[in-house]
Amino acid sequence: EVQLVESGGGLVQAGGSLRLSCAASGFTFDDYAIGWFRQAPGKEREGVSCIARSDCSTYYAYSVEGRFTISSDNAKNTVYLQMNSLKPEDTAVYYCAALTEIIPSRYGCYQVTQNRGMASRMNYWGKGTLVTVSS
Repeated sequence: EVQLVESGGGLVQAGGSLRLSCAASGFTFDDYAIGWFRQAPGKEREGVSCIARSDCSTYYAYSVEGRFTISSDNAKNTVYLQMNSLKPEDTAVYYCAALTEIIPSRYGCYQVTQNRGMASRMNYWGKGTLVTVSS
């Protein structure tokens, strides 16, 4: 059974940093993408970053480019999202999700961060972790 568990959310002042973790287990797929999504109250769930299993290529939405960094530790089966220079508009519940049906995974990752509506195509989800950025 595939499981994704996020951690690391919390309250931080504007300009501060947080690192989110997504611990993955139960994967039997050769290739997949792990994306970070976020959803603010009243807004659509949007993809902000993604890492492709096939070549570890990384992708970012324009809104977080240069501030967020996604990485993975394959030995720990964990994907991280380092968030720097946080802004109040980054406040949201952050989810990690896996996309297994678009291969190679770098194609899926590109769509996660560039196309709206990709949340409905993700195959597995964590329960989310809340990030609150105060002004």
